[in-house]
Amino acid sequence: MEIIWLTVFAVLLIGYFALEGFDVGVGMLLPVLSRAGERAGEPGTRQQHRDRLVAAMAPFVLANEVWLVAVAGTLFGVFPALEGTVLSGLYPLVVALLASWVLRDAGLWFRRRIDGGAWRAFWDAVLCAASWGLALSWGAALASVVRGLPAQPFDLPALLYGGVVAAAFAFHGRAFMAWKLSGPSESPRTGRRLLLSAVVAALPVAVPLAVVIPSMLDHVAPSATLNVLSLFVLPVVPIMIGAQVWVWRAFGPSGSTGAAARIPSFF
Repeated sequence: MEIIWLTVFAVLLIGYFALEGFDVGVGMLLPVLSRAGERAGEPGTRQQHRDRLVAAMAPFVLANEVWLVAVAGTLFGVFPALEGTVLSGLYPLVVALLASWVLRDAGLWFRRRIDGGAWRAFWDAVLCAASWGLALSWGAALASVVRGLPAQPFDLPALLYGGVVAAAFAFHGRAFMAWKLSGPSESPRTGRRLLLSAVVAALPVAVPLAVVIPSMLDHVAPSATLNVLSLFVLPVVPIMIGAQVWVWRAFGPSGSTGAAARIPSFF
């Protein structure tokens, strides 16, 4: 049972990076991608390009964040002793991570609540900065966990690994937009590139997991607790996967680059 739950935890965390990585990457690249749309001669202002980019990733955001909620629940339920140690050892990084998460989602929700250029530009800047904060915080946290929770979590190795995660997310976000706005003839090629970028986005968490998973076995909850969790939690996993498949099938490529203007606006 311990091996099953370790596998579930690893799959959930790797799945979160592979899925959430692209919308964090799109947020990070929002100014760059909107300027690229202008230079390519696509119709509309720079703000309209940003609106289309956000609308393209919007249907996927909440479905992707469910994986992080599942990761947190698994950590609390399956590794209760480890959860306390990790959260206290990474307290500044956890605060930075949560603040970035809240601000990123606030940027998504508030940017269209008032129809004004200055208002949207402000929340777009918040969205971009918070997306960078998410990527850097995750990288620093992973580096700190592998190194045994050092006293200074914001040291140079942590920041460098944060840059690795940010680069992987940016690559994934760019590949997602190429796939989302591709035409029928291009979607197989852009789909393969998106799959590759998902692997790239997952590698920064898969490698540290491979290092620390053996030591996590010493912190697993008692078998009775795992049995109860299995009864209530494991049946939900296929539902999560099914919902994710539905989202990707329902909100796939728009058909052509020009169809970006018809992307539904969820935020």
